[in-house]
Amino acid sequence: MENNKGHLRRPHLNWCSVRLHPMEKISRKLSWQSIGYAIWLLSTAITSITSAKDQWVDYKGESGPGRGKQVVLISGDEEYRSEEALPQLAKILAEHHGFDCRVLFAIDPKTGNINPNNTHNIPGMSALDDADLIVVMLRRRDLPDADMRHVENYLESGKPVIGIRTATHSFHPEGKSKWAHYGDTYNGDNKEWAGGFGRLVLGETWINHHGNHKHESTRGIFAPGAAGNPILRGIKDGEIWGASDVYAVRLPLPGDSRPLVLGQVVARKGKYDDSDTFYGMRPDDGPPVSGAKNNPMMPIAWTKTYMVPGGRRGRAFTSTIGASVDLTNEAVRRLLVNAVYWGLGMEEKIPENGTMVDLVGKYDPTTFEFRKDEYWAKRHMALDELRSDVKGK
Repeated sequence: MENNKGHLRRPHLNWCSVRLHPMEKISRKLSWQSIGYAIWLLSTAITSITSAKDQWVDYKGESGPGRGKQVVLISGDEEYRSEEALPQLAKILAEHHGFDCRVLFAIDPKTGNINPNNTHNIPGMSALDDADLIVVMLRRRDLPDADMRHVENYLESGKPVIGIRTATHSFHPEGKSKWAHYGDTYNGDNKEWAGGFGRLVLGETWINHHGNHKHESTRGIFAPGAAGNPILRGIKDGEIWGASDVYAVRLPLPGDSRPLVLGQVVARKGKYDDSDTFYGMRPDDGPPVSGAKNNPMMPIAWTKTYMVPGGRRGRAFTSTIGASVDLTNEAVRRLLVNAVYWGLGMEEKIPENGTMVDLVGKYDPTTFEFRKDEYWAKRHMALDELRSDVKGK
């Protein structure tokens, strides 16, 4: 839970109890009102126990270059399984590199379980106040004012931001929200915010699919002049691969954006299979699709600096590859972990052969797709499933 200063620490339960009279002592004349009151007391006790659980998951680092640094990873997208990808990324950062990581989730307030379709509730956003770096994998969230204030304070501080896949369209406030300028389609009076959070902070908002979704995969090719960048240490040209398709961006990217990896759109060899984790695509697929899709190739990973109005300048890294199934690729994991080091100004600590990115614990990501509320009600994805991988649990 968070203490009164918002610092991160391990979750625990505050147990409470209600003492009820033995049933044999209850008078036959006991009113229904009294029975109802007893039931209410019991339900209140159960609710108190449930609400005492933190609605996020912490992974504590022990040793490594990241010791003492706090990374907050914010999940909440309906399609690319950020609720699977970010806990694995957090475990890698904590276990292999010593970072203290907290993962936030879209939570159904009625059940306390994860439901990415809930676009209004991500408990624990106050953790941004103490974060040294945030990793964002959101899609069109409409969060309460108090939560957005934590986002704005973080961005005004100029601290580093890592954006993955749908982070380019993280927010979509409804109606006449005071946070409308964060929205991915914003084109209002605040000209600096045209295109919202994605364009201003990360370098691009949602444009469209460039590759054929679920049919053409992505191979990462080094951008011209990028091979010596520390974020690419330990990665070979062409080694990055993901089943998620290439996103379109507007060229050139804005400001001081520096493309690192270009997305080669790759034709499939095998047949489409919706029962397969990768929809029948594989890392050795090919050849590259001919024509305009690869001429020019779209950047899929780049760095830039950002500065929101009234704030300080900070570092940002964006990767439009990064669905949960993409993290089965070692080079994709290394790209993201190296980027965390770079974001924190720790690039000199990235080994020449790259960072350690071995998977931690069991990792069985599922297909990227939209899922109805009925699925999540039946799935019962409880946070305790993820806590079982925390050391000491």
